[in-house]
Amino acid sequence: MIAGMAERVIAACDGASKGNPGPAGWAWVLADAGEAVVRWEAGPLGTATNNVAELTALERLLTATDPAVPMEIRMDSQYAMKAVTTWLPGWKRKGWKTASGKPVANQELVVRIDELLAGRTVEFRYVPAHQVDGDRLNDFADRAASQAATVQEAAGSALGSPEPPAAPDTARPAGTRRRATTGPTAKTAAAPRRRASGNAGRTLNAKFPGRCRCGRSYAAGEPIAKNPDGWGHPDCRDGVAATAD
Repeated sequence: MIAGMAERVIAACDGASKGNPGPAGWAWVLADAGEAVVRWEAGPLGTATNNVAELTALERLLTATDPAVPMEIRMDSQYAMKAVTTWLPGWKRKGWKTASGKPVANQELVVRIDELLAGRTVEFRYVPAHQVDGDRLNDFADRAASQAATVQEAAGSALGSPEPPAAPDTARPAGTRRRATTGPTAKTAAAPRRRASGNAGRTLNAKFPGRCRCGRSYAAGEPIAKNPDGWGHPDCRDGVAATAD
């Protein structure tokens, strides 16, 4: 377990699934007070859903850090965040059943996270994914998780791994500072415009694969639309598709 580095730890975690379900990976990152990355870790999951990858990233982060040190955790998955902050108390009261009486999805991970959170001081902070000038720690975790999902290999500062690479076509000149989240969805503005049938809002064809605010992935060429958190499925423009069920 990583010992406490400061009076309060700033962290981010993220998961990725290339197909949902598909090759998946997880990652977490710890930063100093200036939000410079000081430790990170990423790992493969084989074939898994995006939700499993997101929950696994949180579970690995909590397992690796000192429970006595207060922590801020930044996440771009509303599903994972709501699962452990909003829905979990009701699930426990109902014997790990949802409001509709169905077994809670990914129960083993949720139970483990609940155990790890007991007695800890944790502030969860939602940060939108894939934003130009977005959260730097979320961007780092996103790239690390994506790389782990693609190559299915562990990486991290303890292994001497280099910083996870930027998405294709977003390389920066050596010595220049990386703008946060210059990944897939930052490029979609240049994609050809098209009008979705039956939808008055503007849509684009995604130039690269990405992940919607609902937690589900979208493929290159699939119609996407602008929402308050970035880009995603047109149907998710006005709300989050993930539910407690």
